Amino acid sequence: MISRIWHGYTTPENADTYETLLKEEIFTGIQDRHIRGFQRIQMLRRDLGDEIEFVTIMWFDSLDAVREFAGEDYEAAVVPPKARAVLSRFDARSQHYEVREERSGG
Repeated sequence: MISRIWHGYTTPENADTYETLLKEEIFTGIQDRHIRGFQRIQMLRRDLGDEIEFVTIMWFDSLDAVREFAGEDYEAAVVPPKARAVLSRFDARSQHYEVREERSGG
């Protein structure tokens, strides 16, 4: 399992707009691609005062699945134009981690 992690930042005024864009367009668009090996996506949000940080975590079966999502340069960030318009800055490259252990509560 591969975890793809990316950070984006926006102003407090644009934060709700960006969150809605993620939920209603970007995440839906990713799901609609039916990428073989794509498992799920998570969005985290944190208020830093003068800006809002967003973290997306995507879960894939393999690096081949990541490549199907992002292309051969799979570390390159995938940031649509509408997202770029409301983000003040973002990671140009995503980080990828091999998931070595995962446990549930209980």
